Amino acid sequence: MPRPVAAPRPRAIARWLLIVAAMVFAMVVVGGITRLTESGLSMTRWEPISGAVPPLNDAQWQAEFAAYKATPEYRKINRGMDLAEFKGIFFWEYLHRLIGRTIGLVFALPLLWFWWRRAILRGYGPRLVALLALGGLQGAIGWWMVASGLVDRPDVSHLRLATHLIAALFIFAGTIWTALDLFALARDSAARPARLRPVAIVTLLLLATQIMLGAFTAGLDAGYAFSSWPLMGDSLFPAGGWRQGWSALQNLIDNPVVVQFVHRWFAWVAATGAVLLALRARAAGATGAAHAILTAVTLQILLGIATLLSGVAIPIAVAHQATAALLLAAMVTAAHRIGRTAPR
Repeated sequence: MPRPVAAPRPRAIARWLLIVAAMVFAMVVVGGITRLTESGLSMTRWEPISGAVPPLNDAQWQAEFAAYKATPEYRKINRGMDLAEFKGIFFWEYLHRLIGRTIGLVFALPLLWFWWRRAILRGYGPRLVALLALGGLQGAIGWWMVASGLVDRPDVSHLRLATHLIAALFIFAGTIWTALDLFALARDSAARPARLRPVAIVTLLLLATQIMLGAFTAGLDAGYAFSSWPLMGDSLFPAGGWRQGWSALQNLIDNPVVVQFVHRWFAWVAATGAVLLALRARAAGATGAAHAILTAVTLQILLGIATLLSGVAIPIAVAHQATAALLLAAMVTAAHRIGRTAPR
C-alpha cells in the first residue's frame, strides 16, 4: 500500500501534543498523591506489559500483598496493615503507572499515524521521537526510584524522586514548547522555531531548582519538620538544625531541616525570576502568559505556606505540586513568545 502524498498538519500535531501535555500534568498530580499517601512501594515489580492488568481475584491480591509484606516499608512502618488498607495504597501506584502506559500509547500510535500520512514537518520528526524516547526513559527512571525502597530502606531515595519529577516536567515543558512552535507554523509557514533566550534559561533554571528542592522536601518528609511560618519553631533557623560532622553539601541535600529552610526561602528567588520573565513577556506582547505567571506565582507561594501550616494536608500539598507544573507551563509559554521576538 503506497504512502499518501506529503500533507503537513502542524495544527493537528500541536493539538495532539497539548493533549499529551495535559496527560503528563495529570500524571504529575497523581504522582504527588502517590508520594503523599506513601503508596509508591505497594507494587514490587516492574512489568511494563503484564503489569497493566491489576489483580482480578483474591488469590492474586494475596500474592501482591505477600510480595509487599517482604518489603522494608511493611516490616518497619506498616506491619499489621490489612488487605483493605493495602488495596488503598495499591490503587494510587497502579493508577500512576496506568497513566504512564496510556501516555506512551497516546504518543506512539498517533506519531506513527502522522508519520505514515507524511504529516510531520521536516525537522520535527527527530524532536518528536526524542520526546517519545524520553517518555520510555521516564518509565525506567520511575522503576529505578521505586527499587531504591525495596532493598534495605523503607522509602525511596529523595534524589531519585527528584530525578523522576524533573524528568516528567522536562517532558511536559518540551511537549508544550514543540506544540507552540507548530501552532506558529500553522499561522505562518515561514515561521522558525523559537529560541530560548538567556532570561528564559536563567528563570527556568531557578524554577527547576525550586522544584528539585520541593522533591527533596517530599522525599525526606521535611515538610513535617516544622509547621510554622515564617519562623521554624521560635527562630528563623532552629538551633541544632545544622548537623555537625556533615559537609555543607550533605546538609543541603540530606538534612530535612536544612532542606525545608532552603526550600522556604529559595522560593522567593525563583518567584523573582518568574516575575522578571512575566515583565519581559508582557513587553513582547504575551499579556496572557504574563498574567498567568503572576497568578500562579502568587497562588504557589500561598499554597506553600498553607502546606506547612496545615501539617502537610494532602489536598493542599497536591495543589502545591500541581500549581508548580502550571507555573512551569505559563513560563514556557512566555519564554516561547520571547524567543519569537527579536532581542532589543
